[in-house]
Amino acid sequence: MKLKIVIKVPLHTEKDKSKALKIAVVEEGVISVSIGKDNDQLEVIGEGVHSVCLAKSLRKKFCFADILSVAEVKPAATSPEKYPLPPYMFPPPPFQPFYEHHYYDPGNSSCYIM
Repeated sequence: MKLKIVIKVPLHTEKDKSKALKIAVVEEGVISVSIGKDNDQLEVIGEGVHSVCLAKSLRKKFCFADILSVAEVKPAATSPEKYPLPPYMFPPPPFQPFYEHHYYDPGNSSCYIM
C-alpha cells in the first residue's frame, strides 16, 4: 500500500533542502520525495515507509520535524479498457485460371527423305 507522508521541516537554505532530500531518500521503500508548499514541507511517497522513523531521522539533523499527514495514495481512475480490435485479415486473391496450349513441333530432322 502506497503512503503519502507530509512532514513539516524548517528548510531555510538550499543546503537544508538537499540534506532533507538525502535523508528521506535513504529510507527503505521510498519511491519519490518532493518539497511541498512554502518550502517547509517534505512530501514522501512510498510503499512500507515508516513515518515515525522518517521523522526521527529528520529530527536528528534539523531538531524539528512534525508529521502533518499520512494518507494512502489511491491509483488514478482509468477509463475502462476497450476491447482491442481484431486483426484485419484479407483472404488471398482468387486463383486465376490459365489455359494451356499444346503445340507439337515435329522438329528438324536431318533426314529429308522421311
